[in-house]
Amino acid sequence: MLGISVYLGEPSFEKQEEYVEKMRRIGFSQIFTSLHIPEDDQVVYKERIQSLGKIAKKLGMELYADVSTKSLQRLGLSWDDADVLLDWGLTGLRIDYGIPEKTVAELSKKVKIALNASTLSQEQLELLDRHGMDVRSVEAWHNYYPRPETGLGREGFSEKNEWLKKQGLKVMAFVPGDGERRGPVYEGLPTLEDHRQQSPFVCFLDLRHHFGVDKVFIGDRSIGEHTYRQFEAYQNRLIILRAKYFLNDIDLKERFSVPQSNRPDEARDVVRSEQSRVEKLAGKPVRPENTTERPVGAITLDNERYGRYEGELQIAKRNLPADERVNVIGRVIDEDLPLLSYIRGGTKFQIIWV
Repeated sequence: MLGISVYLGEPSFEKQEEYVEKMRRIGFSQIFTSLHIPEDDQVVYKERIQSLGKIAKKLGMELYADVSTKSLQRLGLSWDDADVLLDWGLTGLRIDYGIPEKTVAELSKKVKIALNASTLSQEQLELLDRHGMDVRSVEAWHNYYPRPETGLGREGFSEKNEWLKKQGLKVMAFVPGDGERRGPVYEGLPTLEDHRQQSPFVCFLDLRHHFGVDKVFIGDRSIGEHTYRQFEAYQNRLIILRAKYFLNDIDLKERFSVPQSNRPDEARDVVRSEQSRVEKLAGKPVRPENTTERPVGAITLDNERYGRYEGELQIAKRNLPADERVNVIGRVIDEDLPLLSYIRGGTKFQIIWV
């Protein structure tokens, strides 16, 4: 599942409905917000959380709020008022330290509960279980880390997730946005430090494929237009690759701008377009041209010297030497190189020339 973050205290909050609707169209079905309310903004926050709740209900999205005892008090509520929050459109509460296990267990029978994945312990889970917690309503959510160098490491993250899964809990983590970032640091809001300056889409695939994360949320305010297109395409299991074109043949460039599929018998060294050799090049021979070295991401076309392989499009997954039978027609841009490892046998991909 995919989610976004909406911050009630931002000056741009009034524009958020358009953003939420836009993200809903490409499969984002959950919203995270925070109810840590400044003392002088209580009325505004109450209006905004109710407004966001209405939007979530209208779009069929789940709305989770980060809450504390103090933030509830500022709204004139307590932990006994879960029904009020449900009426406002909230479906879940993210609860951190300091809340009695008995209270959390009782809440789990009314609303979905997100516990702090990093600090959750076996002892705490056993206490919650003894108090009658409904584990079906409970998930484990990792934090995001605004300050560089403070995000989680891969090994510890992996070990924690493995343990959480064994406890029967779904796991959630954040990736940074590449649109409008949230202050005051403006350095991205990832869970993993490795993700801080990476593409949100690459981070999403990393979490899903390598760590078994069930839910991925964008931590920052928004994503860029290209990232939006990547998530949109991925609804149809299509991976978009941006690339530079090296030749002057415009017809050839356009021919390889359409969706293609990697062969089901996945090669070790290259992505092999299943369609390219079958369709041929309208009877035109492929003359040798730019037969240079093939670094990772090189987009190549086998020329007439390769016999029956003539016309096959490939993308190098590792550095390969020059071959007089192989034309180098372009290269995937550096930012999208990590996507190559996710193009497995049968995966659809599309090259967008930039």
